[in-house]
Amino acid sequence: VQLQASGGGLVQAGGSLRLSCAASGRTWTTYGMGWFRQAPGREREFVAAIRWSGGSTYYADSVKGRFTISKDNAKNMVYLQMNSLKPDDTAVYYCALTRAIGNWGRSDEYGYWGQGTQVTVSS
Repeated sequence: VQLQASGGGLVQAGGSLRLSCAASGRTWTTYGMGWFRQAPGREREFVAAIRWSGGSTYYADSVKGRFTISKDNAKNMVYLQMNSLKPDDTAVYYCALTRAIGNWGRSDEYGYWGQGTQVTVSS
């Protein structure tokens, strides 16, 4: 499985960005996909996840009400719509794929990772 994230950039506080992640390869065993982020000097943290079948979604408290994760099964794509962005959202954002999950928020539950896309929010 290969994951390719895109859509990052520089935006002012209060603005919006939409991240995309394209999955290719042996994707038919996908259980879910998620987004994580890592800011300089900080650990990688969970942002959002979505179950591939059924579409249940999960969010970190810090992004609830501002970010929306969605998917397109036919295109093997997952998206992260980010609104009302804050400087604290500045980080490299990674998409990840899991074939089985116990805890959506644990990065070690995901076996496949994209290369990351930089999101910078200026104040």
